[in-house]
Amino acid sequence: MKTIEQVIAEFSIRGETFKAWAKKHGFKEHNVRDVLRGRTVNKFGEAHKIAVTLGIKDGEIMDERV
Repeated sequence: MKTIEQVIAEFSIRGETFKAWAKKHGFKEHNVRDVLRGRTVNKFGEAHKIAVTLGIKDGEIMDERV
């Protein structure tokens, strides 16, 4: 797992914006920013998916269409 600080540093190293990353992964930019700012609990829903995809949380992303 990574820390939020590590993830933010990786964005800077890659020169990638939060907006571009969110769009590439199908998330809303403001939700990505909330996760990275620690404004969400990240236990379920989109915040959980974002945290797992960013690598700041261990977990699975389940297909909700099942």
